[in-house]
Amino acid sequence: APVLEVMIVASIVLGALVITSEYGTGLIRATFAATPHRGRVVAAKALVLTAALLVAGTVTAVGGYLAGNWFLTDAGVGVPWGTDGLVRALFGTAVVMALMGLLAFAVGLLVRHTAAAISIVLGTVAVLANLAWALPGDWGAAIARVIPGNSTQALTSAIPFNPDSLGPWTGLAVLAGQIAVLLALGAYSVQRRDA
Repeated sequence: APVLEVMIVASIVLGALVITSEYGTGLIRATFAATPHRGRVVAAKALVLTAALLVAGTVTAVGGYLAGNWFLTDAGVGVPWGTDGLVRALFGTAVVMALMGLLAFAVGLLVRHTAAAISIVLGTVAVLANLAWALPGDWGAAIARVIPGNSTQALTSAIPFNPDSLGPWTGLAVLAGQIAVLLALGAYSVQRRDA
């Protein structure tokens, strides 16, 4: 859905800016001087980012459903509130927004540059995720299913449109696992490198 794509782009930009803006201005040195436990700084930033994106995602998804469904119902194609998977899709959208922000945050920890972090994550989510479906054979579909941007398609749709996508909870676990690995690498790099 176009609205979801815009929400994800905004989440990615915000996620990258939360960490890379301080590196760009040099203020990260003051932050680490004030709080020498760098892991706590990273965890606090990640927690605030996640909470903000979960709230914004929930409000946006539910508000978008209510406003959009009003018009769709008039046209005879609305999705009733009790539809199987609707609540999962609405809250799944908020979770995916938060996870995409965390993905950009983790990449930002690794590259420490705003434009690079945004480009890497948007390139993966928007470009590679679509190109991967063109890979031949079963291995191409297997790769395409687990790329961020594709892995959570069923989670954010009340009615999944791609029969090759992962199930909602499997896709969520795959994306969360990828982000956990990147966050761990990013936290390790913050501990080892100079600010």
